[in-house]
Order: sequence, then C-alpha cells, then structure tokens
Amino acid sequence: MILDTLSNIDRYASLHPLFPKAIEFIRKSDLGSLAAGIHPIIDKQLFVIVEEAQGRGRDEAKLECHRKYIDIQLVLEGVDEMGWKPLADCHQPVSDYSVERDIRFFNDAADAWISTPANSFCIFFPQDAHAPLVSTGKIRKLIFKIAVTA
Repeated sequence: MILDTLSNIDRYASLHPLFPKAIEFIRKSDLGSLAAGIHPIIDKQLFVIVEEAQGRGRDEAKLECHRKYIDIQLVLEGVDEMGWKPLADCHQPVSDYSVERDIRFFNDAADAWISTPANSFCIFFPQDAHAPLVSTGKIRKLIFKIAVTA
C-alpha cells in the first residue's frame, strides 16, 4: 500500500509497465469534468472508474481485495479515510472470490485507517485488503484499475 500526493505521482511510474499510461491520463485529462462511470484507457488492461458517493462509517465499510487489478485511488473531492489490512491477515471472508467482478469482501477489521484528502492517492496491490469510501461527507474519486499482468 502506498499513500502520497498527486504532485509526487511520477515517482511511481517504474512500479508497473502500465503506470506511466495512467499517469499520462491524469496529466492530460480534465479530471474534474469526467462523467461518473467507467472510462477505458487501454481495453481491459487499464481503465478508470469515476466515482461520486456519500461517505459511510467505518462500521459499514467492508475490506475488499482484487487479484487481477492494482488500484490507484485518487481522491478529487472530499476526504476518503480508507481502511487497510494485509490480505494474508484476513480470515473472515463474506463470500467466495468473484472472478467476474475481481473482488472478495471480508468482515475482518482494518488494521489502519488512512486519511486520503483531495489531490492524494492510495495504491493498493493484490496483497492489500482495503475499505474505501469512509467519510462524513461526499467523495469524488478516480479508481484506476491496472491489470497485474500487463
């Protein structure tokens, strides 16, 4: 898991072959005008989900994990206090892993809560369980889905 500000995002370009394309999209797009929904960048290898939601409480947020995609969750408006726990320490699954949706939820409690304000981002890898959209207000964010195998 990585937490940083948008001004430092170029530092992470070498972590994955598709990260430079995601960073280029961030640099060249008018992020504030993107409509809510899914925006393909490179077919199913790299896409972004624009999400606008009212935050929820920690008790309502379920830890989730993904196997096929790395998430870069960039907060544009509001503060997203995301929960985090190593996937290896999650032992209370809600259901089986959904191959179709690339997601599995857990009832485990987060080990840490990461306050992620506007113009900051978290990168979650497949070994990171995370619980997003925790806030007392509205959140607008971009979730870049980056295929683990490029």
